[in-house]
Amino acid sequence: MKPAKKETRKSGNRTPTPATAKKPGGFTDEERAAMKEHIQELKADRQREGQVDGETQVLEKIAALPQPDRALAERLHAIVKANAPSLSPKTWYGMPAYARDGNVVCFFQSAQKFKTRYATLGFSDKAKLDEGHMWPTAFALKEMTAAEEAKIKALLKKALS
Repeated sequence: MKPAKKETRKSGNRTPTPATAKKPGGFTDEERAAMKEHIQELKADRQREGQVDGETQVLEKIAALPQPDRALAERLHAIVKANAPSLSPKTWYGMPAYARDGNVVCFFQSAQKFKTRYATLGFSDKAKLDEGHMWPTAFALKEMTAAEEAKIKALLKKALS
């Protein structure tokens, strides 16, 4: 006589717990929203082609930011305008950015929008910040003092060299 078989549960029948559940694609809700916003920006750019300038779009995005990010973005915008007039303001993933020949060189990311401890000033691969085999491309912004402004001016100068 054969021993009775134990009934086993198949692993595919279990409901994932919150700790083991993964979102498809691995992106956060904020990242997915930013990507969707970027797609809308690209579509709008194609449709408008010169009807609304990038600066107006950037200023609208900055005005919509909560404090203290709004103050940081306003000051950053003024620094870029004064020290890198060759860069054109535009929105990029729903955030203020600055481009040369249509390519984003630097951008601002809101701490509140992405639920992080600090806002970020980032530089794309189009920025000429290369130094050796490794260099920073993003900088945390918690406050805008004269020292930070001087660093940003130097980074912009190097990025555009």
